[in-house]
Amino acid sequence: MMSELLANKIAAGEVIEKISSVVKELVENSIDAGSKNIVVNLINSGLESIEVMDDGSGMDKEDARNCFLRHATSKLYKEEDLYFIDTLGFRGEALASIASVAEVKLITYNNEESTYIHIKGGTIVEEKKGPEKKGTDIEVTNLFYNTPARLKYLKSEATELAGCTLFMERLSLSKPDIAFTLTNNEKVIIKTSGSGNLKKTIHELYGMDISKNLLEFKGENDDFIISGYACKPHILKSNRNSMITILNGRIVKNNDINNAINDAYYTYKPVDKYPVVVLKIETDPTIIDVNIHPTKQDVKISKIRDLMNLITDTIKKTLYDNLLIVKPVEEKGITPFDKVIESQTADFSAPEEDSKPLVNEQIFMDFQKEEIIHNKELKSLKLYPVGLALGTYIIAENEDGIYLLDQHAAYERINYERYLKKLQEKDVSKVPLLIPMTIELSPSDYISLMEKKDILTSLNIDFEEFGINTLVIKAHPTWLKEGYEEESIRHIIELIIHLGKKFDRVKFEEKIAITLACKMSIKANMHISNTEIEYILEELVKCDNPYNCPHGRPTIIKFTIYDLEKMFKRVMD
Repeated sequence: MMSELLANKIAAGEVIEKISSVVKELVENSIDAGSKNIVVNLINSGLESIEVMDDGSGMDKEDARNCFLRHATSKLYKEEDLYFIDTLGFRGEALASIASVAEVKLITYNNEESTYIHIKGGTIVEEKKGPEKKGTDIEVTNLFYNTPARLKYLKSEATELAGCTLFMERLSLSKPDIAFTLTNNEKVIIKTSGSGNLKKTIHELYGMDISKNLLEFKGENDDFIISGYACKPHILKSNRNSMITILNGRIVKNNDINNAINDAYYTYKPVDKYPVVVLKIETDPTIIDVNIHPTKQDVKISKIRDLMNLITDTIKKTLYDNLLIVKPVEEKGITPFDKVIESQTADFSAPEEDSKPLVNEQIFMDFQKEEIIHNKELKSLKLYPVGLALGTYIIAENEDGIYLLDQHAAYERINYERYLKKLQEKDVSKVPLLIPMTIELSPSDYISLMEKKDILTSLNIDFEEFGINTLVIKAHPTWLKEGYEEESIRHIIELIIHLGKKFDRVKFEEKIAITLACKMSIKANMHISNTEIEYILEELVKCDNPYNCPHGRPTIIKFTIYDLEKMFKRVMD
């Protein structure tokens, strides 16, 4: 028969996978104990020490001993309780699993008696009366010291810290009435007030740039009540981490829910970008099953299709009601062209379909082969503007025929080559800022950026760390587009945060150039002036590759005089 200690070690392989798993189990116990203030202190990202302190109900001496026994729980008593789970923990496995593969010190006080217990490898090595401090203080050290196979799978300090930070961010959002603090090596990473105000908690975690762009939403049907905040779609992320779902007070992961949120933003964003949304769902506990994995984050939901429709319809209506209000041009005293530019900077229009395959046959410009090779005649090609069709396509002509240009694709190619050349220059001048630029990040994004801050410096962006999860930009390279400096730097930071493990400088610079070129270019359905049309015609033919935008779509199509005469049957084959 398997020993209790061996069973606990095996369970630890499922329940305790990384540092954040330990933090999760300990903090959830603190929440279930009714705590209103929870502090998590890490040393070397938790690889050396994890300490969780709370002001909850505490335990008596007997419960303090029993909490380290497998399946010892006060949260479930009978089978039927599985269908009405209202606590974060209920299996009774976590503390037993942690204690079996680490060294644990526990101090707990329930306003009557205080207990100190020291456990190593699942065995109590010391037990005595402890200090009378309300709540529970538990410290975990030497994690996986007796299971080397598990120890070697722990990641680097930066990776483990990022995992803990991401978990604490989400937990703080699910419990805005609890004050959370997370520190690493005595440096504060997360600090929330426990105000009970979800919007304030979002501000405390993500900063002003997110909180000032939040749209509140509410909706319900016969089985579900949903509420929360959706960020305006000009603020998007490169992954799904900022789509946060809280189901009956529990942070959960569910692909169907993520897809429903994404569908609500369908006409407002590119396919490969994701919104910032905090979604709260309240429902009857019998409709959900959280007992499908030891982490309790994956859930099954009955009537999931009804829930998805409710989420999509509610968020979509919120976006529509708040984003499609356009003020008359005269109110701001600007030209129609200026008005279009302003609305486009928020990027509320339908996404450019850069990544979709072409259906129609592409007709390329009919330059002679020698002209393409030497690029001399190409650079001297003169196109004369005729007009603008559908607010999107420039019509031009010369003695050889008529040309149609996609104004966004053409401008994007011009900007792309400009940015790429500037990025590749060795001597780049910088612009010092009279008023420094402040950029707030979420704790997890800040940690990821600091791990790669040398890349930011190499781009000639001077910065200083300022306060909690905040950067102050002191200078930036001169090639950033005037008036769009902060937006450009934010895009660059976003790319750095989500870089893969293998850093390729050439590909990274290409990504920056593509991203900035797309964001800083005029869009489709923008009526531009003749001056701007002439600029595009002159600059496009100077490009190394004038035929395609950086995403591969054609920029220019030519109809020769012969093509036109053939279409109008002026000539016959």
